[in-house]
Amino acid sequence: MTATPDLGTSQLASPDLLRSVFRQHAAGVAVITARGETGPVGFTATSLSSVSAQPPMLSFGISTGASSWPAISGADHVGVHILGEHQEQLAATFARSGADRFGATTVWHEGPEGVPVLGGVLAWLVCRVVARVPAGDHRIVIAEVVLGDHAGSGRPLLYHQGRFNGLRD
Repeated sequence: MTATPDLGTSQLASPDLLRSVFRQHAAGVAVITARGETGPVGFTATSLSSVSAQPPMLSFGISTGASSWPAISGADHVGVHILGEHQEQLAATFARSGADRFGATTVWHEGPEGVPVLGGVLAWLVCRVVARVPAGDHRIVIAEVVLGDHAGSGRPLLYHQGRFNGLRD
């Protein structure tokens, strides 16, 4: 026998309801990077999703109010980095508004197509942007994988209940 939802506690759709529901959803943590007009840009994303295996494509969401949006909106290529549980501070830096994301504590180099590639990650990809789809106050960016590396070691960083976490056995 399965429990039925308590409709007495249900709420009408709102930004707060959506945020509260998605706090219950554990998500992998990625950092998206691009080359901007004045230097590298990047942001922490938990909306990364595989779209297609043939051709290899992925998607992620970004707010049109994000400081990285102007660069992402015009970028031909982006970097996608899967963070390990040892990179909680890196995730927090790229999530914090006004942070020096590519400062002295961030290990990175200019990769293919001028895309900033972060060091020490579990895996990274350089992708060619193929579409930016309007979705409310966000854009869903769809990108085709050009090349990458999955040779990093460790366990993934997760985001759950408003905090970064590691996997538990």
